Amino acid sequence: MEIKEYVDYIVEEVKKIMAINSPTGYTKEVANFVVDEYKKLGYDASLTVKGGVFVDLGGEDVDDGLVLAAHIDTLGGIVSQIKSNGRLKVSPLGGMNPNNAEAETVKIMTRFAGEFDGTFQLNNASIHVNGDYDDTKRSWDNMEVVIDEDVKSKEDTEKLGIMVGDFVCFNPRTTVTSSGYIKSRFLDDKLSVGILLGYAKYLKDNKITPKRRIYNHITVYEEVGHGGAASVPDGVKEMISVDMGCVGEGLNCTEKQVSICAKDSRGPYNYDVVTKMIKLSKENDIDFAVDIYPFYGSDVDVALGAGHDIKHGLIGAGVYASHGYERSHKDGVLNTLKLIIEYCK
Repeated sequence: MEIKEYVDYIVEEVKKIMAINSPTGYTKEVANFVVDEYKKLGYDASLTVKGGVFVDLGGEDVDDGLVLAAHIDTLGGIVSQIKSNGRLKVSPLGGMNPNNAEAETVKIMTRFAGEFDGTFQLNNASIHVNGDYDDTKRSWDNMEVVIDEDVKSKEDTEKLGIMVGDFVCFNPRTTVTSSGYIKSRFLDDKLSVGILLGYAKYLKDNKITPKRRIYNHITVYEEVGHGGAASVPDGVKEMISVDMGCVGEGLNCTEKQVSICAKDSRGPYNYDVVTKMIKLSKENDIDFAVDIYPFYGSDVDVALGAGHDIKHGLIGAGVYASHGYERSHKDGVLNTLKLIIEYCK
């Protein structure tokens, strides 16, 4: 297969992964799915104690190891209160923003009573009734989950088996257009999980043994800041976070490019790593952009903060409307995959 043919595999894997709810803290099902997908490719994937996925892709020099990290946890919510009207007050998980989640359908995942459908709405959401509809701030205090069951009181909801601490999963609404755009909530960072699966398939299909040992770490809890803090094997000298590339005003990246991050909110990425990525992109006709992200932190930032003595970098396919209803493109996927292949040679 040519490299560009792996994009179709990646997109199909992303669709499957998107269909499995995985707000941070509720990732067991999707992690098990990803383990099985790596095993289908012929790898001995396993779960970390924390619940992430770890895979040794092989390679000759175990003392010059490289970890490619992407995260499978997403934004979401957790029930913080059952209100007197039977509806649910929600506390956010990660940077979920109520402004762009209004009127989204949700799944309420109970611990012992199965799952229930609902919708995340403004309190008193009927425009024909609420004269303050336009002026009401969309905040977690002013919004609620309306459960699609006949509940009118706190007691009615409790009888269903719903309780404080149950997870609220927002519908990703994944779609791929005929023009190649990939639209969904939570492309951050399930799109990159698909890309790393695509890279693993590329190595197997072409019977490639990298000169340095390559690992994939599919982390959980990235959205709350400690996903990449652990599970760095002995001999690893470098870690690359394959996350989303930001697209927005003042930045260079588009959805069709791979973004190379030179600095995020925590500081600059390793100079040699960034320079090598730029050089390889120029030499191999990879469409790329270099950017500074003002409000961003990654798994490799966390790994350094945890005390690991490694070089670090951050790349990803360009994603617009981050932490909202996001959009990327198959070309961005292709360019990201090409850069990973060249960088890991």
